[in-house]
Amino acid sequence: MTPPPQRRRHDAVASAPPCRDSLSAPQRRSAACGPALMAGDGAPGEDVVRYRLFAVGPGGEELLRGCARGIAERLAPLLAAYIWQRQPFRLRYVPPRGDTPEHLGGSTPFGDNVEDEWFVVYLLREITRAFPLLAARVDDNDGEFLLIEAAEFLPKWLSPENSDNRVFFYKGELHIIPLSETQEQEDCEPSAASPTISQALRLLSTRSEEFLAAEPIRAAVYKRISGYPEKIQASFHRAHCYLPAGIVAVLKQRPSLVAAAVQAFYLRDPVDLRACRTFQTFPPEQRVMTTVTFTKCLYAQLVQQKFVPDRRSGYTLPLPSHPQYKAYELGMKLAHGFEILCSKSSKASPDSKRNECSGPVWERFLNGLKEKDYFKGEMEGSAKYMELLRMAEDYFQQSVTKAESCVEVSPGDEILTLLQTTTFDVKEFEREAACLPLEDDDSWLEISPDDLDKMLKEATNEFHPSSDDDEEEQKYDLETVAESMKAFVSKVSTHEGAEMPWSSDEAHVTFDVDSFTKALDRILGADSEELDSDDLDEEEDFNFSDEDDEDLDAENQRQEQKVLPNELIGSLKSYMDEMDRELAHTNVGRSFTTQKKGASSAKATTSQDAGPDSEAEDAELTPVDVDMNLVANLLESYSAQAGLAGPTSNILQSMGVYLPENADQIGFNKGATE
Repeated sequence: MTPPPQRRRHDAVASAPPCRDSLSAPQRRSAACGPALMAGDGAPGEDVVRYRLFAVGPGGEELLRGCARGIAERLAPLLAAYIWQRQPFRLRYVPPRGDTPEHLGGSTPFGDNVEDEWFVVYLLREITRAFPLLAARVDDNDGEFLLIEAAEFLPKWLSPENSDNRVFFYKGELHIIPLSETQEQEDCEPSAASPTISQALRLLSTRSEEFLAAEPIRAAVYKRISGYPEKIQASFHRAHCYLPAGIVAVLKQRPSLVAAAVQAFYLRDPVDLRACRTFQTFPPEQRVMTTVTFTKCLYAQLVQQKFVPDRRSGYTLPLPSHPQYKAYELGMKLAHGFEILCSKSSKASPDSKRNECSGPVWERFLNGLKEKDYFKGEMEGSAKYMELLRMAEDYFQQSVTKAESCVEVSPGDEILTLLQTTTFDVKEFEREAACLPLEDDDSWLEISPDDLDKMLKEATNEFHPSSDDDEEEQKYDLETVAESMKAFVSKVSTHEGAEMPWSSDEAHVTFDVDSFTKALDRILGADSEELDSDDLDEEEDFNFSDEDDEDLDAENQRQEQKVLPNELIGSLKSYMDEMDRELAHTNVGRSFTTQKKGASSAKATTSQDAGPDSEAEDAELTPVDVDMNLVANLLESYSAQAGLAGPTSNILQSMGVYLPENADQIGFNKGATE
């Protein structure tokens, strides 16, 4: 499978996109609402990851629903404190439809934070490890993005056209369903039909060991999800914010609402900002300092936005030199986001919107958490216990109750409900503000050019630490460059592109003179013997008549019967020798490096040292050192790139060949600087 071009997404790093005020109101509202969850077989929407869990072997609705309850309890310690960019990981029962059997499925929009997508991949792997009767499928609008991650190691038969329903997580490992034996006998047609999900599940249930993905493919995918669950805490950023007391109370109950508020501010439009002129829900009079937990992506989106509040809002900022200017600015932006969310609320009563954590389902869920030591031995009723209980209730409402409900409660409705059902003491918040922990360092927002180069090299598995050791440079074998280029030129390219012979296991390129001569004889035959005379005749007379052409063709046909293969080769060789003699004393001929008599090709000298009296050597021309000329031209082109990307470095690096730095040029630059 030819590796596809780079994906349209990259990991969320330091900077966030610019403000989207240039978008029209309909575009902004569409982006804010996000794509709808997909339950069918259609392709997922933009920036949406779709996941499905199928029963391998006999099963049914009862089995799947039981697994859903077990999954919710098992993932609660991981997901209770996780902050999703747009929407959380949810599983719900989906009845059979067409060729798709019944399953547990869901879709999670991840927006600008692609780490949410890979966290879902990690969750699916852990689910199939803990529940061996389930097999998981995952894709997005790019298709099989797991295969894209391991594109360099895929078998040649696997293509985007036949990859559907072939990639599964089963028993914690990545499996790829190969082509059937009949399809393999048909020379692995790229358009070979993909199996149905039912067919793939039957194969997994009986021959899963045969379908385990190759080690390089699994390593590429597992590397992308390595580090979890520890990576969850590393993705958070804690910052001080000067916020209205009502928002502080809401975030204590539901810390994940910070994501919706940041998105509302980030995707604001002039219509949204009308509600921020008066601030009916969160006036600026009662503000306190607090610590807010963001993800790094959310923090970058918020801090990089340039925004000046309306004077009528009452939100004023101190001078930029103020030690807490950033806390005031972050709090002002976050307050605008919460106010925008509340302005879009339906103003419904709390009882009609809030799902109370009660009933047998909640009791069974809570007992499962206690059995798994979710509360970590905290005494019931303590502050830490109540904090963990609030997170469990939030997770239960978002991932369990909502998964089975067709009614989607907006974040604004939840915020207003929390304000009406929660009591808080502003004095208590002020006492907490006096002893806040230090906020996290946000120096990760700034990336130097060297750090960026290192990140790009690590992302493409091409990171090689540079060394100034002269001995290592002396050990560099330039013959590798020449051999790699020969191997590349000898490859046969197709409409899908040229394949790079980067593997060191490739055999060295060989050249069989006899085979080449026979092939040339079969291709040219006797027709080429008259090439010389034809060219000369054309130079003498350019005004041939049709009758002259017919006579010439007839004469050529009579002479073709008399030409022998040996005479043909001799004629071509003499023709080439004559050209070499003519070029030897021109600037073109002197520009080539030739082999030294009686020495190996590694010890070469240029024909430029030859003077005008060298015509005596016409009888025996010195052959050109092809390898030396190739390497010299490549090094000259590489040096002209001046450390930037260029054709030489791109071609050689794709073949696994890395040229050393130009030590002469580096020394010259250092001397000029000094």
